[in-house]
Amino acid sequence: MKKLLLLLLFAIICLFSFSQTKPTDYSDILKLVDAWLDAQKDFEKLPGITVAIVQDQETIFKKGYGYADVEKKIPMKPETVFSICSISKLFTSIAIMQLWEQGKLRLDDSLQALLPDYKINQQYSESVPITVRSMLTHSSGLLRDADSSWNDPNFYFQTKEELKKSMTTKQTLYPASTYFQYSNLAMSLLGEIVAGKSGKAYNDYVEENILKPLNLSSTHPYFQEKIWRGDMATGYSALNREGNRTMEPIFKTNAATPAAGYTSNVIDLAKFASWQLRLLSAKKAEVLRPSTLKEMQRIQWASMDKKLTWGLGFAIGYSDAGNPIIGHGGSCPGYVSIVQIDPRKKLGVTVMINAQGADPGKYSNQIFNLLNKTITEDSTTKNVDLSVYKGRYDNYAWSGETIIIPMKGKLIVIGVPTNAPADGISEYQYVSKDIFRRIRTDDKSLAEELIFERDANGNIKSFLSFSRRQMKIN
Repeated sequence: MKKLLLLLLFAIICLFSFSQTKPTDYSDILKLVDAWLDAQKDFEKLPGITVAIVQDQETIFKKGYGYADVEKKIPMKPETVFSICSISKLFTSIAIMQLWEQGKLRLDDSLQALLPDYKINQQYSESVPITVRSMLTHSSGLLRDADSSWNDPNFYFQTKEELKKSMTTKQTLYPASTYFQYSNLAMSLLGEIVAGKSGKAYNDYVEENILKPLNLSSTHPYFQEKIWRGDMATGYSALNREGNRTMEPIFKTNAATPAAGYTSNVIDLAKFASWQLRLLSAKKAEVLRPSTLKEMQRIQWASMDKKLTWGLGFAIGYSDAGNPIIGHGGSCPGYVSIVQIDPRKKLGVTVMINAQGADPGKYSNQIFNLLNKTITEDSTTKNVDLSVYKGRYDNYAWSGETIIIPMKGKLIVIGVPTNAPADGISEYQYVSKDIFRRIRTDDKSLAEELIFERDANGNIKSFLSFSRRQMKIN
């Protein structure tokens, strides 16, 4: 009987062990992510771009491309600090929800009750009150900005006293809880609520209660001017018609700090993404209760066509695979950034670019799409050295470059530049020495040939596809 029980226990342990889902190995597809980012940096003439990717609690990719400062030739690194602009709103939203957890405010408390000194003219008599909830979901009806702070060349931001005074001359744009209107003003006022209800200066509160507990040592609610043009990236304008960019100056966000004043790097925002993924499946509080973060990342506002959805502070969208993608982007003079998580896949991506006119969301979304690609193993080529075919090939007469990467016993081929790398992947199966055939995506049959050519020394010099020759660049 004892042996039977031991055998039964052993069987249960084995069953449990085999039932555990093995984490997906993204190491191969990350080679394609790396090659694509490197190419896009050049084709889009970005000064620099830095990216980090987390798989639950592990950072599986972090790399910088280009320059943090073009004139000084300072290389971009994952440690390089950026202005993260509107990603700041997430930390302000978390601070508000901490105070909500403590019972110091309600989400349906009115702006007027919480900040009686900040008076704005409500021009719609039928409007319901502007509340904390509507400010978090950008449906408060408040203006986007209280003044023209974002205009160059000096990017002056109002002080708190100037903001308070200017509000008396403003009026609401819409009735509250009627339309979505992204509002830096609303988030700035939420920062004032944090200070008022916590009894601490806004910067002190978020440092003590959010940034330090999460060990975000490079993240601060101010522009880190002492390390600007060094460990902090220099920001550049969008490209002009001549294809040039100009350096943007330092800016201090003052009263707009809760909306746009933070600085950070991809290493810290990767930690921030991992914290979210960790908390969503936790049972104990860590900075927030798990249930609070889930409430923040639940859809709280949706447009009539449901193409625009928003949580409490968090933007909510969906990947091409249909998974929820939750996070926030940032855009300030000289800097654009984004941090997003896919809670179903337990993945997080953060992207920072030290130039305007670039779209970090494109990079983040396409990285998610690439990570969702499945490349099956071809075990028949274990004894074939596919590395000799790896490289960049000249296709400039038609579109740009062709990148070839050996992966799982096949050749993965993609053209750059491209805004949709996952859609442009072609897989080629080994046939014989220097000859491959494309695997069709519909029925997996073999299509046209890819024939490699060698020079007198036996090195790969080019390939032929549809009788079109592409010379190897490197």
